[in-house]
Amino acid sequence: MLRPCLLFLSLAAVGLVGCNQHSASPIQPKEPVIAAGEIGSRLPDFSVKDLQGHPLSSADLRGQVVLIDFWATWCQPCKKEMPGYQKLLDSYGSRGFVVIGFKFDTMRDMENPLQFASKIGVRYPLAAATDDVKQKFGGVEGLPTTMLYDRQGALRTKVIGFEYTDNIESALKPLL
Repeated sequence: MLRPCLLFLSLAAVGLVGCNQHSASPIQPKEPVIAAGEIGSRLPDFSVKDLQGHPLSSADLRGQVVLIDFWATWCQPCKKEMPGYQKLLDSYGSRGFVVIGFKFDTMRDMENPLQFASKIGVRYPLAAATDDVKQKFGGVEGLPTTMLYDRQGALRTKVIGFEYTDNIESALKPLL
């Protein structure tokens, strides 16, 4: 007599188990979060004044291929690399290519940054790399650091240290 009662209670318990369950919506896969400064990350939003006092904003760069160069007056590889970026700008600027230089401030400048740029033939916009700017680009591990963003604002190439202009140009051409 006890067994039919246990069977009934077991069946009742199994039936009740499903009563409180809710149908869950399928889990949507999340887009992977790419850290700032990593390949595939987005050109960060920034708004600064260049070293001549003109406004410079990431909003003005939308739809263009953007080379960001972190440099310093005391950085010998920077001094060697920057004129090459100016030549690329001279060649491809009409096709939607821009170069922005952010001056690093971890050490005192060896000379006036604008005179330094003029002496090596650089005419693209230069601004101070504030702590906020550095953070938005994911931090800067060494100088020079070059970041090349495509027209959609995705980071395609990142180089820490000196790189030959020809190699940057090879990365640039498919993005134009």
